[in-house]
Amino acid sequence: MTAQLAPGDTAPQFTLTAADGSRVSLSDYRGKHVIVYFYPKASTPGCTTEACDFRDSLEPLQAAGYQVLGLSPDPVESLEQFTVQQSLSFPLLSDEDHAVAEAYGAWGEKKNYGKVFEGLIRSTVVVDREGRVALAKYNVKATGHVARLRKELGIG
Repeated sequence: MTAQLAPGDTAPQFTLTAADGSRVSLSDYRGKHVIVYFYPKASTPGCTTEACDFRDSLEPLQAAGYQVLGLSPDPVESLEQFTVQQSLSFPLLSDEDHAVAEAYGAWGEKKNYGKVFEGLIRSTVVVDREGRVALAKYNVKATGHVARLRKELGIG
């Protein structure tokens, strides 16, 4: 597992394929605040809750100057279905080899029902206009996460 990011760190650059088949790079958002959130698996209860919370908060987030990108190890086809099913209006990106999750410290050891395994750690990293980490949250709970994030960012 790569070390987790901290405020002030340079955010690792990436280019990934989105649910609609387009290529999306972090550098496309230079000059904007970007919320990069990592979730384990599309169409699972926690990930659906979190994605829908971001969808429902997108307008105030964008009004405050924030863009949202969701990343998971799911293949593009799964992300496409998830986007349509949940009417998601922000890019979901496929990180199948989890290289970006690793670079962001969002891949590592997890425990589930007493078993230890490697996997995606639900995380959110806020990148500032200059490409630096403004906020990094790891092992976040899906329910209520977006509300807590908005409060921390001062977005009503």
